[in-house]
Parts: sequence; C-alpha cells; structure tokens
Amino acid sequence: MKRYPLTPAGLLLGLLALLAPFGLSAGALPEFTALVEKAGPAVVNISTRQSQTQSPATPPHGQMIPDLPEDSPLHDFFRRFFGEQGGEDMLPDDDIQSKSLGSGFIISNDGYVMTNAHVVDGADEIIVRTNDRREFVATIIGADKRSDIALIKVEANALPTVKIGSAKDLKVGEWVLAIGSPFGFDHSATAGIVSAKGRSLPTENYVPFIQTDVAINPGNSGGPLFNLDGEVVGVNSQIYSRTGGFMGLSFAIPIDVAMDVADQLKRTGRVTRGWLGVLIQDVTRDLAETFRMPQPMGALVAQVVPNGPAATSGLQPGDVILDFNGTPIHESSALPPMVGVHPVGQPAKVTILRRGETRVMELMIGELPEDTEVTDKGDAQERPNKPNRIGLIVEDLSDEDRDQLGVGKSGVFVAKVEKGPAERAGIRVGDILLMVDNKEVESVSKLRELLDTIEPGRSVAALIQRNEGRIFVAVRLPKD
Repeated sequence: MKRYPLTPAGLLLGLLALLAPFGLSAGALPEFTALVEKAGPAVVNISTRQSQTQSPATPPHGQMIPDLPEDSPLHDFFRRFFGEQGGEDMLPDDDIQSKSLGSGFIISNDGYVMTNAHVVDGADEIIVRTNDRREFVATIIGADKRSDIALIKVEANALPTVKIGSAKDLKVGEWVLAIGSPFGFDHSATAGIVSAKGRSLPTENYVPFIQTDVAINPGNSGGPLFNLDGEVVGVNSQIYSRTGGFMGLSFAIPIDVAMDVADQLKRTGRVTRGWLGVLIQDVTRDLAETFRMPQPMGALVAQVVPNGPAATSGLQPGDVILDFNGTPIHESSALPPMVGVHPVGQPAKVTILRRGETRVMELMIGELPEDTEVTDKGDAQERPNKPNRIGLIVEDLSDEDRDQLGVGKSGVFVAKVEKGPAERAGIRVGDILLMVDNKEVESVSKLRELLDTIEPGRSVAALIQRNEGRIFVAVRLPKD
C-alpha cells in the first residue's frame, strides 16, 4: 500500500487516492459558477405586504399596568397595547404592515413568474425584485394550494428567463443547485444532491416531491432547483425540521407538475386533477402474506367513496392496485400523482389483485373535488361480551349506528381488545371491524363463523374503520 507524507499536499493526495475507487476525483466535482452566472438573472426576490388590524388589548383580569417612566422602552409597548388605565387614551386600531420574503423565477420574457402559493397567500401587495435591483409590482394570476404553486405576473418585457427541464430524468445522487433569498439574502446559491424521488408528504399526496440535501431556509421558498445542465427541475417548497432551521431534508415540487399547474392557472385560473375516490395504504409484508403475494407492492384499497369514480367502476375494498396504465405501483404513494395528472373524464386501465386473482379493469377518472375528506359520524357504545378467537370483544351495531358511521350492512364495534392476535395487529377499542379475509362482517355471530373457518396459524387481512378512515391490518390466528 502506498504511503503519503503527513503534509497538506500528501493528505490531499491520500484523500484523492481513497476517492478514486468510487469514481471521484478533483476534476469530477461540479463547477457551478457558469450555471449561476447564466441562470441567476432570472431568479427573483419576492416580498409581500399584508394589512393586519391590531386592536388595543385589555390587561388580564385583576392585573394593573405597571407604572413605568416615559423614557422606559416598555412604556410605549404597554401604552400601545393596553392604553392608559381608564382606556380614554387608548390608541385607535392600527394597520400593521407585515412583510414576508420568498423567491421565484421568471418563466417567460413577458413577465410570468413562478413561486410558491404560500409565499403570496393573503398578500395585499407583491413586490418582485430582480438581481439588477429593479422592482415590479406583481399581480396574482392564480394559486393552487394543493401543489403549493402560484403564477404571478409583472408588467415588463425582454426579461431573462430560466430554462425549463424535466424531473423525470433526475437520478438519486445527482448534483443539484438552488438559488434563492434565504433570510432575505438575495441570490444565494446552495448545492447538494438528489436524496430521493417520489416522496409523498402528509400535507399533499398529489405531488411526488424531490428530496434533496440542498440547504433550504426561510426565503428560499418558491425558488428554482437546477440540474447541472442549468435546467430548472424543481421548485423549492419546504423542509423537514425539528428546530425550524435546515436539517438536511429539503423538498422540491417537480417542475413537470409545477408547469402543468401554471399552464392551467394561466388558461382557466384553476387546477383540475384526476380522482379515483378511494383511500389506499401500503401493502406490508404481513398483508402481502395474507393476499398470497410473492412480495409487498401495490396500493391496497381500504375504502371506496360511495358514488365515486372507483365505486361506479366496480373497485372494492381489499383490491390491490398493481399498476396504473401499465406503470407498476411499487408503493401506494406512487398512485395519487399518476391519477392526478390523468385527464378527467377519460378511462384508465388498472391491474388489480382480488382474492388471489389478477384482473384488468377500466376505471373512469373523475375530477378531484375541493374537499376530499371522507368523514364518518357516530359513536357506538360499549357493551359487555366474551372475547373471540383473536382476542376481541365485539358488539353488534344498531341500524342508527350503521347509518351514522356509513358502513352499510357491515361492521361490528370493538368494545375491548385483550392480549392476543388482534392486539398485536394494532386493532384498538372503538374500531369498527368491517371485513375479515375478504368477507364482510355483518354481526358478532358472523365474525365467529368466519374465524372458525380459518385454519390455525394463518394470517388474514382485516379491514377496520378508525376515526375518519379505513385501514387493513394483518391478523395471524393462533395455533390451536
């Protein structure tokens, strides 16, 4: 093994030798200067102003305003918010101007600018500042909160523009660069790599986010994410943080999604998305075993919205969607973005697994409504009973309970969970047990009959309704 002297030059040579097997060298590190010089002029700083009315407040009951000297820094504070003791000298309502900072980028030379919807939300005035210090007042063409994309317009011509690329060709590990205004520091460039693609976040299931380790902070929102060819591949949107600062997890909206949203906002002022009308979940290893699947994959349908597109097309709870229009579904999070970009009113072909058999179905895609929350009402009351084979004490539902819960003729109320298979599967008190082994549970006696037909040691899928949604869990019956 070759040894290098303990000098700065020797240490550098040693480091390069260690990196060589991984295909890295000093010359392989990316050079961003030309990219920043070329693309930087099309990146803008965005500030907004909002008028907020602040009324004088009253001191907490039984407490007096402290008697402070007029030269005290707190004197004006207390007088502004609480007035004098009697209230006669209380200040009138004040309009307080609040400013928020964000970033954006020019997508056409006649003044169309893309940014995040949350950057301009509620703004009374939007100021766009270019890197040559020109300022323009912008108007909102449209904003879409689901994708967090907004399209704004300034009255100007011959503006520099970015080059639009595609996120479809991005690869994990690829270098990317962000330009924005973190904390108001205009045109700051930060670099990193693509950490993952197709991330689904709790705030939005219809955007397959790009995850990067590019340093993103407040003020970067709405700014562009570039590849090494100088093409915009994403719109920086949010970070994951426990402290409020950057922690190495940044998320960008793919530019393909953003441009589709911008085009719709420009044409109609609103965005339409495809909708199946189902609640889905991942297929776990245990659930894959119950469905006799060789490996976990696909989107498991936990609930079908009544009268929705999937319901009218014949999709059922317990179906596993394996592919959508020929594209395999490896994880359930991959399905909503595919459905979202599918033309509304046009059919889509899906391959599903139902009761161990694979079949192809044609589903008509509807339009995603403004509010897709599926709510269930009603509270079943606990009544004593004996535990069944999987350790559940369940009770029948009244007709009124079924109507309130929206479960039709299926479902029993879980009154108690004892130690055993159901507890290990995660079933809780208050759940409504709807199906076991792809068979509807219509009553306590029906459930006992179903459980009696299942061989000992076998794992079966159980569908439960909990709060406002439905999920499948895998329950392994005890070996008698």
